[in-house]
Amino acid sequence: METLMNNLLLAFFIIIGLFFLAAAIESWRDRSNSTRLGTGLFWFLFALLFCVGQWLPNEINGAFLLIIALLSLFKQVRVGHIKELPEEVADKTVKRIGNWIFLPSILLAVLALLIGQFTKLGGQIGIGIAAVVSLIVAMILTKSNVKVAYEDTQRMVRSVGSAGILPQLLATLGVVFTASGVGQVTAKAISGLFPVGNRLLGVILYCVAMAVFTAIMGNAFAAFAVITAGIGIPFVVAQGGSPVVVAALGMTAGYCGTLMTPMAANFNTLPVALMEMKDPLGVIKQQFPIALCMLIVHIVLMYFLAF
Repeated sequence: METLMNNLLLAFFIIIGLFFLAAAIESWRDRSNSTRLGTGLFWFLFALLFCVGQWLPNEINGAFLLIIALLSLFKQVRVGHIKELPEEVADKTVKRIGNWIFLPSILLAVLALLIGQFTKLGGQIGIGIAAVVSLIVAMILTKSNVKVAYEDTQRMVRSVGSAGILPQLLATLGVVFTASGVGQVTAKAISGLFPVGNRLLGVILYCVAMAVFTAIMGNAFAAFAVITAGIGIPFVVAQGGSPVVVAALGMTAGYCGTLMTPMAANFNTLPVALMEMKDPLGVIKQQFPIALCMLIVHIVLMYFLAF
Protein backbone atom coordinates (compact mmCIF):
# COMPACT_ATOMS: atom_id res chain seq x y z
CA MET A 1 0.00 0.00 0.00
CA GLU A 2 2.80 2.39 0.89
CA THR A 3 4.52 1.69 -2.43
CA LEU A 4 1.30 2.40 -4.31
CA MET A 5 0.84 5.69 -2.45
CA ASN A 6 4.41 6.79 -3.16
CA ASN A 7 4.03 5.94 -6.84
CA LEU A 8 0.77 7.87 -7.08
CA LEU A 9 2.31 10.91 -5.41
CA LEU A 10 5.27 10.72 -7.76
CA ALA A 11 2.93 10.52 -10.76
CA PHE A 12 1.05 13.63 -9.63
CA PHE A 13 4.29 15.54 -9.07
CA ILE A 14 5.39 14.63 -12.59
CA ILE A 15 2.04 15.77 -14.01
CA ILE A 16 2.44 19.12 -12.23
CA GLY A 17 5.98 19.33 -13.57
CA LEU A 18 4.69 18.82 -17.10
CA PHE A 19 2.36 21.79 -16.61
CA PHE A 20 5.39 23.92 -15.74
CA LEU A 21 7.23 22.49 -18.74
CA ALA A 22 4.38 23.68 -20.96
CA ALA A 23 4.75 27.16 -19.46
CA ALA A 24 8.49 27.04 -20.20
CA ILE A 25 7.97 26.04 -23.82
CA GLU A 26 5.38 28.72 -24.46
CA SER A 27 7.51 31.33 -22.69
CA TRP A 28 10.44 30.53 -24.99
CA ARG A 29 8.12 30.77 -28.01
CA ASP A 30 6.84 34.19 -26.96
CA ARG A 31 9.16 36.50 -28.91
CA SER A 32 7.26 39.57 -27.69
CA ASN A 33 8.68 38.97 -24.20
CA SER A 34 12.07 40.65 -23.80
CA THR A 35 12.94 38.24 -20.99
CA ARG A 36 11.61 35.11 -22.66
CA LEU A 37 14.89 33.20 -22.14
CA GLY A 38 14.96 33.89 -18.41
CA THR A 39 11.23 33.26 -18.04
CA GLY A 40 11.45 29.96 -19.92
CA LEU A 41 14.48 28.89 -17.87
CA PHE A 42 12.60 29.72 -14.66
CA TRP A 43 9.70 27.43 -15.51
CA PHE A 44 11.98 24.75 -17.01
CA LEU A 45 14.03 24.44 -13.82
CA PHE A 46 10.86 24.36 -11.76
CA ALA A 47 9.54 21.60 -14.01
CA LEU A 48 12.75 19.60 -13.50
CA LEU A 49 12.41 19.87 -9.72
CA PHE A 50 8.92 18.39 -9.85
CA CYS A 51 9.59 15.76 -12.51
CA VAL A 52 13.05 14.42 -11.62
CA GLY A 53 14.02 16.28 -8.45
CA GLN A 54 13.88 13.22 -6.24
CA TRP A 55 16.48 11.44 -8.37
CA LEU A 56 18.88 14.40 -8.49
CA PRO A 57 21.52 15.16 -5.82
CA ASN A 58 20.46 17.72 -3.25
CA GLU A 59 23.27 19.98 -4.42
CA ILE A 60 21.78 20.09 -7.91
CA ASN A 61 18.28 20.79 -6.61
CA GLY A 62 19.69 23.54 -4.40
CA ALA A 63 21.51 25.07 -7.37
CA PHE A 64 18.26 25.05 -9.36
CA LEU A 65 16.50 26.92 -6.53
CA LEU A 66 19.28 29.51 -6.38
CA ILE A 67 19.03 30.11 -10.13
CA ILE A 68 15.25 30.39 -9.86
CA ALA A 69 15.64 32.95 -7.06
CA LEU A 70 18.22 34.96 -9.01
CA LEU A 71 16.05 35.02 -12.12
CA SER A 72 13.17 36.41 -10.07
CA LEU A 73 15.43 38.85 -8.17
CA PHE A 74 16.81 40.38 -11.38
CA LYS A 75 13.30 40.59 -12.90
CA GLN A 76 13.98 38.07 -15.64
CA VAL A 77 10.58 36.44 -15.15
CA ARG A 78 7.66 38.16 -16.86
CA VAL A 79 4.24 37.03 -17.98
CA GLY A 80 4.72 38.16 -21.58
CA HIS A 81 1.99 37.89 -24.19
CA ILE A 82 -0.69 35.31 -23.44
CA LYS A 83 -3.28 34.34 -26.00
CA GLU A 84 -6.68 35.10 -24.52
CA LEU A 85 -9.75 32.95 -24.94
CA PRO A 86 -12.13 34.66 -27.40
CA GLU A 87 -14.90 36.35 -25.43
CA GLU A 88 -17.64 35.17 -27.76
CA VAL A 89 -16.50 31.55 -27.35
CA ALA A 90 -16.47 31.90 -23.57
CA ASP A 91 -19.93 33.49 -23.48
CA LYS A 92 -21.39 30.84 -25.76
CA THR A 93 -19.93 28.03 -23.66
CA VAL A 94 -21.19 29.54 -20.39
CA LYS A 95 -24.71 29.94 -21.76
CA ARG A 96 -24.73 26.35 -23.00
CA ILE A 97 -23.45 24.84 -19.76
CA GLY A 98 -25.26 27.07 -17.29
CA ASN A 99 -24.82 26.21 -13.61
CA TRP A 100 -23.13 22.94 -14.55
CA ILE A 101 -20.00 25.06 -14.89
CA PHE A 102 -19.55 24.69 -11.12
CA LEU A 103 -19.58 20.88 -11.25
CA PRO A 104 -15.79 20.37 -11.69
CA SER A 105 -15.00 22.63 -8.72
CA ILE A 106 -17.58 20.95 -6.48
CA LEU A 107 -16.46 17.53 -7.65
CA LEU A 108 -12.85 18.39 -6.82
CA ALA A 109 -13.69 19.31 -3.24
CA VAL A 110 -16.10 16.42 -2.59
CA LEU A 111 -13.89 13.72 -4.11
CA ALA A 112 -10.79 14.95 -2.27
CA LEU A 113 -12.71 14.93 1.02
CA LEU A 114 -14.16 11.46 0.47
CA ILE A 115 -10.85 9.91 -0.56
CA GLY A 116 -8.96 11.61 2.27
CA GLN A 117 -11.50 10.62 4.94
CA PHE A 118 -12.67 7.18 3.88
CA THR A 119 -9.62 5.60 2.25
CA LYS A 120 -6.04 4.97 3.28
CA LEU A 121 -4.72 7.05 0.37
CA GLY A 122 -4.67 10.28 2.35
CA GLY A 123 -5.43 13.88 1.51
CA GLN A 124 -2.58 14.58 -0.92
CA ILE A 125 -3.43 11.66 -3.18
CA GLY A 126 -7.11 12.46 -2.75
CA ILE A 127 -6.56 15.96 -4.12
CA GLY A 128 -4.53 14.58 -7.01
CA ILE A 129 -7.15 12.03 -8.03
CA ALA A 130 -9.95 14.55 -7.62
CA ALA A 131 -8.07 17.09 -9.75
CA VAL A 132 -7.60 14.61 -12.60
CA VAL A 133 -11.25 13.53 -12.48
CA SER A 134 -12.42 17.16 -12.36
CA LEU A 135 -10.24 18.03 -15.35
CA ILE A 136 -11.74 15.20 -17.39
CA VAL A 137 -15.28 16.24 -16.39
CA ALA A 138 -14.52 19.86 -17.32
CA MET A 139 -13.23 18.78 -20.73
CA ILE A 140 -16.38 16.73 -21.33
CA LEU A 141 -18.68 19.57 -20.22
CA THR A 142 -16.97 22.17 -22.38
CA LYS A 143 -16.33 19.73 -25.25
CA SER A 144 -12.66 20.68 -25.17
CA ASN A 145 -9.77 18.65 -26.54
CA VAL A 146 -6.25 18.10 -25.22
CA LYS A 147 -4.95 21.14 -27.11
CA VAL A 148 -7.40 23.43 -25.32
CA ALA A 149 -6.46 21.92 -21.96
CA TYR A 150 -2.78 22.47 -22.79
CA GLU A 151 -3.32 26.11 -23.78
CA ASP A 152 -5.47 26.93 -20.75
CA THR A 153 -3.02 25.23 -18.39
CA GLN A 154 0.03 27.11 -19.59
CA ARG A 155 -2.02 30.33 -19.70
CA MET A 156 -2.95 29.97 -16.05
CA VAL A 157 0.59 29.07 -14.94
CA ARG A 158 2.15 31.97 -16.82
CA SER A 159 -0.53 34.43 -15.66
CA VAL A 160 0.22 33.59 -12.03
CA GLY A 161 3.94 34.04 -12.62
CA SER A 162 6.70 33.59 -10.05
CA ALA A 163 4.25 34.14 -7.17
CA GLY A 164 2.98 30.62 -7.83
CA ILE A 165 6.06 29.00 -6.30
CA LEU A 166 5.94 30.99 -3.06
CA PRO A 167 3.70 28.51 -1.13
CA GLN A 168 6.18 25.66 -1.75
CA LEU A 169 9.14 27.75 -0.65
CA LEU A 170 7.35 28.96 2.49
CA ALA A 171 6.33 25.42 3.44
CA THR A 172 9.97 24.39 3.13
CA LEU A 173 10.98 27.33 5.29
CA GLY A 174 8.58 26.13 7.98
CA VAL A 175 10.20 22.69 8.01
CA VAL A 176 13.63 24.28 8.33
CA PHE A 177 12.49 26.50 11.22
CA THR A 178 10.99 23.55 13.07
CA ALA A 179 14.05 21.34 12.57
CA SER A 180 16.41 24.11 13.70
CA GLY A 181 14.59 24.58 17.01
CA VAL A 182 13.08 28.00 16.43
CA GLY A 183 10.14 27.01 18.65
CA GLN A 184 12.38 26.37 21.64
CA VAL A 185 14.22 29.65 21.15
CA THR A 186 10.89 31.47 20.89
CA ALA A 187 9.65 29.90 24.14
CA LYS A 188 12.77 30.98 26.01
CA ALA A 189 12.56 34.52 24.65
CA ILE A 190 8.86 34.88 25.50
CA SER A 191 9.22 33.37 28.98
CA GLY A 192 11.87 35.94 29.77
CA LEU A 193 9.52 38.80 28.92
CA PHE A 194 6.11 37.57 30.11
CA PRO A 195 5.23 35.67 33.28
CA VAL A 196 3.98 32.10 32.98
CA GLY A 197 0.68 31.40 34.78
CA ASN A 198 -1.60 34.13 33.44
CA ARG A 199 -4.12 32.29 31.28
CA LEU A 200 -5.49 35.33 29.46
CA LEU A 201 -2.02 36.63 28.68
CA GLY A 202 -1.01 33.18 27.46
CA VAL A 203 -4.01 32.97 25.12
CA ILE A 204 -3.34 36.46 23.76
CA LEU A 205 0.34 35.68 23.20
CA TYR A 206 -0.44 32.41 21.42
CA CYS A 207 -3.13 33.76 19.10
CA VAL A 208 -1.26 36.95 18.24
CA ALA A 209 1.99 35.04 17.70
CA MET A 210 0.23 32.58 15.40
CA ALA A 211 -1.18 35.44 13.33
CA VAL A 212 2.11 37.38 13.23
CA PHE A 213 4.30 34.38 12.46
CA THR A 214 1.87 33.22 9.79
CA ALA A 215 2.00 36.70 8.25
CA ILE A 216 5.80 36.48 8.19
CA MET A 217 5.92 32.99 6.71
CA GLY A 218 2.71 33.14 4.67
CA ASN A 219 1.72 29.68 5.85
CA ALA A 220 -0.25 28.81 9.00
CA PHE A 221 0.79 25.16 8.79
CA ALA A 222 4.46 26.11 8.94
CA ALA A 223 3.85 28.54 11.81
CA PHE A 224 1.69 26.10 13.78
CA ALA A 225 4.45 23.66 14.74
CA VAL A 226 6.86 26.42 15.75
CA ILE A 227 4.46 28.65 17.71
CA THR A 228 2.52 25.81 19.34
CA ALA A 229 5.74 24.23 20.62
CA GLY A 230 7.15 27.57 21.73
CA ILE A 231 4.09 29.35 23.12
CA GLY A 232 0.91 27.26 22.86
CA ILE A 233 2.05 24.34 25.01
CA PRO A 234 3.99 26.13 27.78
CA PHE A 235 1.74 29.21 28.04
CA VAL A 236 -1.73 27.75 27.39
CA VAL A 237 -1.88 23.94 27.49
CA ALA A 238 0.43 23.71 30.52
CA GLN A 239 -1.91 26.12 32.36
CA GLY A 240 -4.82 23.69 31.94
CA GLY A 241 -6.01 24.51 28.42
CA SER A 242 -7.65 21.73 26.41
CA PRO A 243 -5.14 20.59 23.75
CA VAL A 244 -7.93 19.95 21.24
CA VAL A 245 -9.50 23.40 21.61
CA VAL A 246 -6.15 25.17 21.76
CA ALA A 247 -4.83 23.42 18.65
CA ALA A 248 -8.00 23.98 16.61
CA LEU A 249 -8.39 27.65 17.46
CA GLY A 250 -4.63 28.21 17.29
CA MET A 251 -4.53 27.04 13.70
CA THR A 252 -7.45 29.22 12.63
CA ALA A 253 -5.94 32.17 14.52
CA GLY A 254 -2.99 31.75 12.19
CA TYR A 255 -5.35 32.07 9.25
CA CYS A 256 -6.11 35.60 10.46
CA GLY A 257 -2.47 36.38 9.69
CA THR A 258 -2.88 34.76 6.28
CA LEU A 259 -5.43 37.43 5.38
CA MET A 260 -2.95 40.21 6.26
CA THR A 261 0.16 39.33 4.28
CA PRO A 262 1.36 39.30 0.67
CA MET A 263 3.50 36.31 1.64
CA ALA A 264 0.32 34.19 1.46
CA ALA A 265 0.63 34.14 -2.30
CA ASN A 266 -2.10 31.62 -3.03
CA PHE A 267 -4.65 33.73 -1.10
CA ASN A 268 -3.60 37.34 -1.61
CA THR A 269 -1.10 37.61 -4.47
CA LEU A 270 -2.52 35.18 -7.01
CA PRO A 271 -5.97 36.84 -7.09
CA VAL A 272 -4.25 40.16 -7.81
CA ALA A 273 -2.38 38.61 -10.73
CA LEU A 274 -5.34 36.65 -12.10
CA MET A 275 -7.78 39.58 -11.87
CA GLU A 276 -5.13 42.07 -13.06
CA MET A 277 -5.78 44.41 -10.12
CA LYS A 278 -3.94 47.73 -10.21
CA ASP A 279 -3.34 47.78 -6.44
CA PRO A 280 -1.07 44.83 -5.48
CA LEU A 281 -2.30 45.13 -1.87
CA GLY A 282 -5.97 45.56 -2.81
CA VAL A 283 -7.05 42.15 -1.51
CA ILE A 284 -5.19 42.60 1.78
CA LYS A 285 -6.63 46.08 2.39
CA GLN A 286 -10.15 44.67 2.16
CA GLN A 287 -9.39 41.73 4.43
CA PHE A 288 -7.29 43.43 7.12
CA PRO A 289 -10.11 44.87 9.31
CA ILE A 290 -12.02 41.59 9.16
CA ALA A 291 -8.88 39.64 10.07
CA LEU A 292 -8.31 41.80 13.17
CA CYS A 293 -11.91 41.25 14.31
CA MET A 294 -11.57 37.51 13.75
CA LEU A 295 -8.34 37.43 15.77
CA ILE A 296 -10.08 39.09 18.73
CA VAL A 297 -12.92 36.56 18.46
CA HIS A 298 -10.37 33.73 18.51
CA ILE A 299 -8.81 35.08 21.70
CA VAL A 300 -12.20 35.28 23.41
CA LEU A 301 -13.26 31.80 22.25
CA MET A 302 -10.00 30.16 23.29
CA TYR A 303 -10.05 31.77 26.73
CA PHE A 304 -13.60 30.66 27.52
CA LEU A 305 -13.65 27.29 25.72
CA ALA A 306 -10.18 25.92 26.43
CA PHE A 307 -10.33 26.20 30.23
